[in-house]
Parts: sequence; structure tokens; C-alpha cells
Amino acid sequence: MAEQYTAQDEVVELCRDLIRIDTSNPGSHEGPGERRAAEYVAEKLAEVGLEAELFESHEKRTSLVVRIEGEDPGRDALLLHGHLDVVPAQKDDWTVDPFSGEIKDGCVWGRGAVDMKDMDAMILAVVRERLRQGRRPKRDLVLAFLADEEAGGMYGAQWLVDHRPGLFDGVTEAVGEVGGFSLTVPGEGDRRLYLIETAEKGIAWMRLTAKGTAGHGSMVHPDNAVTALARAVASLGEYDFPIRMTKTVRAFLERACAAYNIEFDPEDPERAIRELGPLARMIGATIRNTLNPTQLDAGYKVNVIPQQASAQVDGRFLPGYEDEFFDTVDKLLGPGVTREFIYHDTALETDYEGALVDAMESALLAEDPGALPVPYCLSGGTDAKAFARLGMRCFGFAPLRLPAELDFSGMFHGVDERVPVDGLRFGVRVLDRFLDQA
Repeated sequence: MAEQYTAQDEVVELCRDLIRIDTSNPGSHEGPGERRAAEYVAEKLAEVGLEAELFESHEKRTSLVVRIEGEDPGRDALLLHGHLDVVPAQKDDWTVDPFSGEIKDGCVWGRGAVDMKDMDAMILAVVRERLRQGRRPKRDLVLAFLADEEAGGMYGAQWLVDHRPGLFDGVTEAVGEVGGFSLTVPGEGDRRLYLIETAEKGIAWMRLTAKGTAGHGSMVHPDNAVTALARAVASLGEYDFPIRMTKTVRAFLERACAAYNIEFDPEDPERAIRELGPLARMIGATIRNTLNPTQLDAGYKVNVIPQQASAQVDGRFLPGYEDEFFDTVDKLLGPGVTREFIYHDTALETDYEGALVDAMESALLAEDPGALPVPYCLSGGTDAKAFARLGMRCFGFAPLRLPAELDFSGMFHGVDERVPVDGLRFGVRVLDRFLDQA
């Protein structure tokens, strides 16, 4: 007789197995792709009677979708989604092999441990156990394990929404990354904030181009493309956008400052943010639009003035402030420099209210009586952007109870990415309770 595992036991091995499948996404099709991981997930679901569909948008770029019928199929359906791809990792930079799934110091180590094979494993573990026990969800539950999130989802979530929208018929709410993780309140003993994502900034990855007259480097060239580009890049990179308080960020700061016993002044939110410790880096990027130059490309020889110079810029804009963002960008570029999109996607925001939010809070409080759930805005972007196009309310809720000393935000795309074993077990318990009520 096969040994029986509970979801809390199984989640650790599922996470390790997924990490060992290298799904690095370099932003092109040159990586290993997600097919092996999608097939692994399909096998694990088939073991408990679920026949999932695989969708290949490009060779090896594979996503998986399956629907579980709920007790009341007449109700609106819920989507749980996670992505299978990860950003690349340089082995020599790591303490352990980033694709080993090694357990060390009470953590599962490896690329994807928090972004986001941990949540993939939690979804798998909870669903497998519930189906083994014959426990159906209250409403239809759609599971999606997706390709290409780390490059914008064009070959994953975005592709499915464009080409297979019927898979999500009746789905009105979606839950994915990045949220549900804890942050210990200093001096409060067993009190922890749990950040639930209800908003995320929009994305504007842009290529800037300047053109001039090519020629000899020893001569006078007033229309030097490199000079024009450098001027524009410096203007964008040095610009400080004005503070803009969205409803999500204001709600977060009010609740977080109350928990930290910090005075919150809406006229000077940066003062409060500076006192939030590890949160400052994450939250500081959600009170204004941002622009960060990331790449430069010009010329091929020191004494040859190139005819063209280009740069790439990572822009992020707050919900409700996209027009202001692009108006500012165009003014800063100046004459002779053009922009085009490498990738562009909308900002999202939903209200922190409703039965789904109540279910999240209830599940957290049942497992951690000291929990203080709070809404927050993610400075990055997720596959929620694709699903929002189908009218879904989207939330980030991948529950993890974390040790106070862990720099969780630094784990995303960082060296020595890892997730606590106890955090995975906690997440399974919370997610199971959540599905009982959602």
C-alpha cells in the first residue's frame, strides 16, 4: 500500500520537484521552456482524477488549465493561478545549486522558491488532498499553471485570454501572487501584518531611439545621437514623480502605521514609510510613478560616431495615473528622441472588500490569531493583468507565515532564493481553509 501523505507533508516535496525542473525564462524562446513542469503538474492532477489540458503557445511554452466542478455550479467560478517559469539564475553566485531544491536551515532553496513554485506546490497539495478526501469546492474552481509570466505572459496568461477565453467562462474572481505573506510587527510579539495584494502598477517597458549623422569622431557633430540619447536617459532616470496616494496605498499606510505605532501624515507619507523597515523598499515604489533606465546600446568603434543610439527603460505607473505618466515621459525625452513599447500593460486596483476578502482574513486568523491582514499595492506586475481583461477581480494571496528576520522581498529574483518549510505548511493550511469558505 502506498504511503499516505497529508498536504502539509506533500507540499515540501512538490515544491522541491518543481524547483528541480529548470524553467528559466530569459525573455525569449531560448530557455528550456515550461513543458516539463506542466507535464509534471498534469501527472500529479491525473493521480487524483483530474484530466488537465495542456496548451502550447510556442514550442515548449506550455500552460495547463483544469476546472473542478463545485457543489453549486450555478455560482460564479474562482480562478487559482500560478506561473511555472522562473528568471534565470547564475549557479556560481549561489550558496547552493539554484535548481537543486535543497533543504537547508529549515528552508527549501532554489530559483522559484518564492516566485512562485511555492504557491504552485501549495495549490497542488491542497487540491490533491481535497480530491482524495472527496471534498469539492463550494463553486467551480479553475486552476491555471502558466508559462511566460516573467516576460509579461504573452505566451502564457495573455495568450490564453486571447485564444482560449472560454476556459474561464463564469470566472469573476482570481487569486495568484504576490500577497498573503507576513511581516512581523516590531515589539509586538506574535503580531504580524499579512499583505494582500489588491492593486499593482502598470508596466511600460520602452525602447528609446535617437538618430543623428554618422561620421568621424574627430570632427564636430552637433547632432550626435549618443549625446541626444544620453540627455534623455539622464532626464528620465533623475526625474522624481510627484506623490500620488491611491486608495489601496492609503489604506495600507493607515493600517500599517497604526500597527507600528507610527504617525501617518497623508501630506508626507514618505516620513512614515521610512520607519517601516524592510517594507520601505517595497512600499516606497507605490506612492509615485517610476522610471529606471536599464540598458544602453550605441556605436561599434571609439572613433566612429554612430548614426543611431538606443536605450531601454523600465517604467511603472500607478492605477489612475497612466496618462500623467506618459505625458511626463514625452516632455522629458526632448526633441529627436522617440519611444516605442517593448511591453505595455495596464495598472490594476480593486476594493478590499467582499466575501472573498472575508474568506482570506478568516483563514489567516484561524491559523494565526495575531494576524493583521492589510491591502497593498504591488510595485511589479503579475498574470492578474491578463485575467483582469476578462472582467475578473484579482487578488494576490499566496499565504506564508515568515520568520521576522527573512528579507522576503529580497528573495524575488534574488540570489539564494528560499522559502521556509514551516511557511509552506502554514500556507497549505490557510489555503485549505480559504477554499472551504471562498
